[in-house]
Amino acid sequence: MSVSQNGKWYLIRYHLRMRSDTLAKQARQRSHLGLRELARRARTSHATLHAYESGAKTPRVDTLNDLVAAAGFDLEVTLVPRRRVNERGVARGVELAEVLALAEAFPARHTRKLTAPRFGPRRR
Repeated sequence: MSVSQNGKWYLIRYHLRMRSDTLAKQARQRSHLGLRELARRARTSHATLHAYESGAKTPRVDTLNDLVAAAGFDLEVTLVPRRRVNERGVARGVELAEVLALAEAFPARHTRKLTAPRFGPRRR
């Protein structure tokens, strides 16, 4: 959860996974702390913190939690069921829903006799 500017709570849902380098950098920027000051508060070196933020090093979960806490935030981790996706990264069922919505957009033309193109060689 996060608090908006008007003081109300709202849920944040990320559809892409969050990376530790992104979280580390966001925590520092949102806390308005410099690299050295946050490193001092988190009891680590500014070089290590920079390595975390640049993605050169990946912190352990407890280290990331300590870093986020030093910036004045809580790190919340929840498990959610993994969505099954196709090769384009689209959730299964979404593609079908899009095709059906597209089909509804076209006008239906009904005839008494169903006609279809012939496949294969013609018989004489």
